[in-house]
Amino acid sequence: MIVPLLHVLVLAGILFVLGLTCVLVWRSNIIMMLIGIEIMLNAAMLAFVGGANRWGAADGQVFALMIMAMTSAEVSLALALVVYLHRRKKTVNADEFNSMRG
Repeated sequence: MIVPLLHVLVLAGILFVLGLTCVLVWRSNIIMMLIGIEIMLNAAMLAFVGGANRWGAADGQVFALMIMAMTSAEVSLALALVVYLHRRKKTVNADEFNSMRG
């Protein structure tokens, strides 16, 4: 491995913290929350792939592919939800969506 596992894990940790910060700072904007969640999932994928490369097993890469499939489904459903909510309330502010009634 050209890049040591510690460097990969530090980068994954930094990405995860940045994603968590994005979610916590922009809690009112649904789109920014989704971007933060995607960054956190990418950090987890990076850690899985780095571990798989370090130990020579394909398990981490398989988990990374599963996470990619899950995130693509999550993005499509979340985008549909955001478009629906924007058409109903004319905003993407999460504080406006406190009830399921019209």
